[in-house]
Amino acid sequence: MALLEGKTLLVTGVLTDGSIAFHVARLAQEQGAQVILTSFGRQLRLTQAIARRLPQPAPVVELDVTNADDLAALADRVREHADRLDGVVHSIGFAPQSVMGGNFLAGEWDDVATAVHVSAYSLKALAVAALPLLSRGSGLVGLTFDARYAWPVYDWMGVAKAAFESTARYLARDLGPQGVRVNLVSAGPIRTTAAKSIPGFETMEGRWSDRAPLGWDVTDPEPTARTVAALLSDWFPATTGEIVHVDGGVHAMGQ
Repeated sequence: MALLEGKTLLVTGVLTDGSIAFHVARLAQEQGAQVILTSFGRQLRLTQAIARRLPQPAPVVELDVTNADDLAALADRVREHADRLDGVVHSIGFAPQSVMGGNFLAGEWDDVATAVHVSAYSLKALAVAALPLLSRGSGLVGLTFDARYAWPVYDWMGVAKAAFESTARYLARDLGPQGVRVNLVSAGPIRTTAAKSIPGFETMEGRWSDRAPLGWDVTDPEPTARTVAALLSDWFPATTGEIVHVDGGVHAMGQ
């Protein structure tokens, strides 16, 4: 039996075929899952086009995680394609460039609030919106970038990721009694479109492969996608509130 045979997954954040979310969706389908994607606004048509590059074309439902109406309608929109969800992938993050790239001290609250809303609070919002469809034993998996450290140029997005990681722990506490697991994957730098929009991203990826005991390929999202797929499977039935590092081992190394 395939790893995700018979499961239905909701995957956010598919914008290009180089994104981590795209490779999660591809692997999930290859492992037997039905996949439903989300997108919104001007990105909707782009996601619909990219969805056709998956092994099987996937439906796309409209969802802006900062829009209360979209969140309230999510369950009904998903029900047009499936009667339940066994897993949700949160691959959403955004911060205005004014609060990254060395602008930590200059960051204004309105822009910081946007980063925290989209990149951290959205995990709770998405979980609550999907909860009516989540079956016992289902999983919510999000993507983070190790928030224990002050990284070059990451600035307020790093703060948002710290809030994101804390949010995951509280969700694990509150959703555990309903049989819903909440885990994160902390990936090393991957040269996605979103990453390249971070001013000075090359300073974060520089020498990563030299520091990684297993090595690291910034152009390969496959290891991260495989870990997300594994956490969505039945092979981690008693794991929640966890952050799994997929970074070649850099997180365990000293300076």
